[in-house]
Amino acid sequence: MRVNIEKLKRFDFTRREMLQAAAGAFVLGAAVNLPRISNAQEGAPAAGVFDPNVFLKVAPDNSVTLLSKHLEMGQATTTGMATMVAEELGADWATMRVEHAPNNPKLYNNLFFGPVMATGGSTSTAESWNQMRQVGAVARLMFIEAAAKRWNVPTSGIRIEKSVVSDVASGRRASLGELAADAMRMPVPKTVTLKPARDWWLIGKTAPRLDSQAKTTGQAIFACDVKRPGMLVATVRRPDLFGAKVASFDAAAAKKVEGVVDVVQIPAGVAVLAKDTWAAMRGRDALKIAWDTSGAEKRSTPEIWAEYRQLAKGPGVKALARGDAAAGLARAARKIDVEFTFPYLAHAPMEPLDCTIEFHGDSAEIWSGCQLQSIDQFVAAQVLGLTEDKIRINTTLAGGSFGRRGNPMGDWIVELASIAKAIQGRAPVQVIWTREDDLKGGFYRPMALHRVEAGLDAQGRITGWRHRIVSQSIFMGTPFERMTVKDGVDASSVEGVVDAPYAIPAMAVDVNYPRSPVPVLWWRSVGHSQNAHVMETVVDELARAAGKDPVAFRLALLEGKPRDQAVVRLAAERGDWGRPMPRGRGRGFAYHQSFGTRVAMIAEVALQGTAVKVDRVVTAVDCGVAVNPDMVVAQVEGAIGFALSAVLRNQVTLNKGVVEQGNFDDYEPTRIREMPRVEVHLIQSQERPSGIGEPGVPPLAPAVGNAIFEAQGKRLRGLPLGA
Repeated sequence: MRVNIEKLKRFDFTRREMLQAAAGAFVLGAAVNLPRISNAQEGAPAAGVFDPNVFLKVAPDNSVTLLSKHLEMGQATTTGMATMVAEELGADWATMRVEHAPNNPKLYNNLFFGPVMATGGSTSTAESWNQMRQVGAVARLMFIEAAAKRWNVPTSGIRIEKSVVSDVASGRRASLGELAADAMRMPVPKTVTLKPARDWWLIGKTAPRLDSQAKTTGQAIFACDVKRPGMLVATVRRPDLFGAKVASFDAAAAKKVEGVVDVVQIPAGVAVLAKDTWAAMRGRDALKIAWDTSGAEKRSTPEIWAEYRQLAKGPGVKALARGDAAAGLARAARKIDVEFTFPYLAHAPMEPLDCTIEFHGDSAEIWSGCQLQSIDQFVAAQVLGLTEDKIRINTTLAGGSFGRRGNPMGDWIVELASIAKAIQGRAPVQVIWTREDDLKGGFYRPMALHRVEAGLDAQGRITGWRHRIVSQSIFMGTPFERMTVKDGVDASSVEGVVDAPYAIPAMAVDVNYPRSPVPVLWWRSVGHSQNAHVMETVVDELARAAGKDPVAFRLALLEGKPRDQAVVRLAAERGDWGRPMPRGRGRGFAYHQSFGTRVAMIAEVALQGTAVKVDRVVTAVDCGVAVNPDMVVAQVEGAIGFALSAVLRNQVTLNKGVVEQGNFDDYEPTRIREMPRVEVHLIQSQERPSGIGEPGVPPLAPAVGNAIFEAQGKRLRGLPLGA
């Protein structure tokens, strides 16, 4: 394990550095050849394994089980992958099943990310598009060969439809289950021809989700449902101040709580182990801990904003220099100079973090809703002093993530392994995070401040755009740094700005990276979640300043980009753009491209005093082939619901370093009563699928903000809009 000994001697490192020291996390960056994931969806993914014996289990009862390499966390990616397989195999949808694959990156890697088993970046459908269809097509050929051999007939006359293998000439029939043993022993074809789109019977159609029944009946297994013989439940007391560490602790009172079995110190804090969750929580409350806060974040949010505004006065690291922005601004007939602020945000998935481990000394087995199995395997091995092949991961369903379970530091797995090591594996351990743990001690979307100067000439054309960003880096200091940071620029902080689709001839973008012990992490749509609001609000302001219709203004900036323009036009058409609104109501437009997907959005709002009610959201989407249109619509609807609370009210604030929010009473998610009517319109396309889990988030804030301006003539640039 590679650890910076000097940092250990000083013992003054931040929470992120503690995790690195505990897990040797920097080693991962050198050991695994990962690409720049900021542009992972540009171009086609690498070729992957398509052996049906790796991905499929066909049982005598005719069921076809896909071993999914991607985590199912509510986004229905497993249903989508199974759709691709069933399409090419000819399996009856009613017989399809899904299980999570074992952790084996050589077989189950993300083809965009390299030799890493990972779910994220809205890549699952896009990266598995060819591979899963190839799995189904190769399996079909193997079943045809098996049937031909058994019946002594030519393969040319054999068909597979709805799990029935039949020979046209002889009339023989058999189910996939009856032929499975023979078929899976057939040689695996090295090449296969995939169906043309005109022959699809399942792709592009709506099929029921494969996990709905189990989730509805309560049979679905999440990490918190795992129960092992003799298992102890652990909760961890973490510091209230980020960057603080344990100086000393007294566990006497905690150990007197009925059910408490042990108390151990780990890098993250102090863990209480008990026979049940309630005892562990009460034992944790009874702990007496003295914290060393010498390296902690002790500022309040206004003080942090003051630092950000000071940094915004000076130049940062150059992220984009196209044309001469300064000269363009100097000759502008009209200019705007605006500031945007974005708070820390928690992920707050419905299921907080939880996981279970059995440590046997020379091996370990983990149960968790793993989003990055390769990293979780790696950090567990580092903590336990084992080789990676000695770590087995059983991936369970996850009740949401929004990026939190995809932590490159594997923070909660480090906690889990550290506790198991501290008690020398004498019992299985399940770590449970409460909602308060999640909100007060998690990782957050970074705070960010944007300053934009933009100018127009007398004809209303953009002459120059100068953009300055101040935000903590997500990737610097993590195993992903060398794949995501180039020339000092963290790609996630500028995405959606430097690669905006608009024709802006003179544009300069720079970024400053303040440092803080507050840990930050990607949040659903990552930098796009903030940057789209800035871009689309400024574009809207420029259109108004130029006296032009905001949609027409955007279409002109998208000249020569027919896919982008088609999405903008479809949203405008279906969203009643241009139709007058009653007084106190407004309609706003936004367009953004992220994860390879184009999304245009119209929001209709009603002002009720100082309150904003979002009544209707109309969205147009081009995500290439929609494998299951209903799931695409559901992801966009869910993204809008997820984003709405952040648009209107959610923020994580610090009071002398302590997070002020603790549960859903003061960090309230979108309620069903306030969910707007959502209409999603899909562009029919034969392009390769692109991401859909995240692209519905970025356009909502600017669409709502622009609608508020339309209703009252006042710009609310910072988020949340109600702050």
